[in-house]
Amino acid sequence: MTNRGRGRLPRGSRTVRRRAVSLAACGALVATMTTGCWAEPSAMPAVRDFLIAWQVGNYPAAAKKTVGTDRKAVESALGAVRAQLDAASLRLSLGVSDDQGRVDDAKVKAIAKNGDDADARFSVKIDLGENGQPWEYLGHMHLRRIGGKWKVVWNPSIINPQLAPGQRLAVVSDVPKRAPIEDGAGHSMLHEVYSYDIGVVPGRLADAQATVDQLAKVAKFAGGRRLDSERLLGRVRSAPPQKFLSLLTLRYPEQTALAQRLKQVPGLKINAIKAPSAPNYAPELVGELGPATADLLQQVGAPYQPGDTIGVSGVQLLQQRRLAGTPSVSVVAQDATGKQTQVLKTWPGIAPQPVSTTLDPTVQHKADNALKDLHYPASLVALRPNTGQVVAVSNHATGGENRAFEARYQPGLAFGMVSAEALFAQGGIRQNTKTSCPASVTVGGKTFTNKEHADTTFANTFALGCATTLAQLSSKIDARALQSAAAQLGIGRGWGVSVPAFTGALPPLNSEGAKAAAMVGQGVEVSPLGMALVAGAARAGTWRSPYLLTDPPKAADVGAQFLPSDPVGNLSIVLNRTTSKGVARAAHVTGDVAGTAATAQYTEGGRQKTVSWFVGSAGELAFAIAIEGPYSASSVAAAFLRGIPAKARTGTGTAG
Repeated sequence: MTNRGRGRLPRGSRTVRRRAVSLAACGALVATMTTGCWAEPSAMPAVRDFLIAWQVGNYPAAAKKTVGTDRKAVESALGAVRAQLDAASLRLSLGVSDDQGRVDDAKVKAIAKNGDDADARFSVKIDLGENGQPWEYLGHMHLRRIGGKWKVVWNPSIINPQLAPGQRLAVVSDVPKRAPIEDGAGHSMLHEVYSYDIGVVPGRLADAQATVDQLAKVAKFAGGRRLDSERLLGRVRSAPPQKFLSLLTLRYPEQTALAQRLKQVPGLKINAIKAPSAPNYAPELVGELGPATADLLQQVGAPYQPGDTIGVSGVQLLQQRRLAGTPSVSVVAQDATGKQTQVLKTWPGIAPQPVSTTLDPTVQHKADNALKDLHYPASLVALRPNTGQVVAVSNHATGGENRAFEARYQPGLAFGMVSAEALFAQGGIRQNTKTSCPASVTVGGKTFTNKEHADTTFANTFALGCATTLAQLSSKIDARALQSAAAQLGIGRGWGVSVPAFTGALPPLNSEGAKAAAMVGQGVEVSPLGMALVAGAARAGTWRSPYLLTDPPKAADVGAQFLPSDPVGNLSIVLNRTTSKGVARAAHVTGDVAGTAATAQYTEGGRQKTVSWFVGSAGELAFAIAIEGPYSASSVAAAFLRGIPAKARTGTGTAG
């Protein structure tokens, strides 16, 4: 068994809560003792006063009602109960209490008198933490009349009938081994790494309060994460005194400097451990393990404790309860040496279960390989259009953010795939419709520019990246048609995906100029995942919601959107033309590559932002690439399909 306490209050002040509970319970205790136990009134005041004083924490008053040992020892023993159990509340009542806290003293006579001796029975209900079952048992005390006054004959068994002299209570937990996160082939996505396991041996601390306060202070100063020192102290005081208690786990070598600082805190001990905790790939999605800070505990709840190693990001955090399970918790009796003598009560835990994903290691390796040498932050998402299975999620230089799923980028002319679908479905346009591509055009007061090209078919002007063509054709459809096409392709819809993801958003289309701007992707916001889904719909003729986890399965399925065959056929021709002869031709490594490329330039937060895009499909894959800089995203797409790294040089092409 490892030495970990029960889950406690996830928020707020435990001190205030305990005081409120104790005072309320005191009223119930007084009522119990003054209405239902008149059989032996002579012993009642001593029993009543002892139990009330113990319950409300007035240990000197309780000790005054006892004989048989040093009153200071009684004070110490009664006062240690809460600390040894890190109890949220203690409730005492005569007789036997039911599940609603009502007392039935008919089942067991509360006080039985025999001359100058008496025996009293009482119910004990101890709350070891929220969301857990309380510890309930029947207590017993012996009383003796001395000089006409009844006194409680002190014995540690008053605290618990199974507690012998020289013993103390403790809470221990058996923490199960964390389950893995698996790829689509059923292999663990984690590998073993060394970590620093930082903790204490409670019985050897000269000043537990000072040690815990310093630990919380140093950890917050260095890592910015707030540990709840009050709850950490509760864990220390309730743990077995002679066993190592883990309070914090730090990563090696990233957090070596913090570990060295903590090594200087009196009472802290550091052990090197090795556990499967580091992702083999897709770390931004898989997530990391780390200490259970005060903020995270509000999210994951009981029974996790401050300092426990839990998921702090990604799937590790989202599926914390499934991956970690819950420990079995026991209240035990220990002798003076810390040896466990018996188990008084056990609450079974829940076994961990693995989390299964749809990621394909082969495709994931190709995605990581394609991005690894780029000088800009970049993301790539690949999925299977016929199922919606996400098979690769790669983020490069994104600072730990899963921008492949959560970024809010403007797509520029990559959004032309959606605009073209709207034109084909409701604007009367076909891939061979004659169109123009002027150098400049003004629609609704907004001006759009690009390199001028001769009049040709829509498929050709699209392939050439003509923003002015789409801006002009915006008059062929109304705002509702563009919104409908976007929704049919998943933009802004609920996906039901099991991890955080941005589904996209259109700006208000309240004017002809705003509609024309949206047609060329200005003001539109999308994620790479959202655009990969659009490419998948163009490939398969059906939009399907993405899914990443197969176990646990999605709570609800989002219905597929079947696209009309004629618009899809036209869109397929257009996208094939774009990769074979147009702005995305650098991605044309095989004959079945279809897609588009664009460079979106816009202002965000007062700064100029550039995002280079490739959105397309090949074979059984649809994918999207977003690069935060001027780079040929089509070249990266080619590297991905070939399974080689993209060149590290930058590019300045407007289309990628």
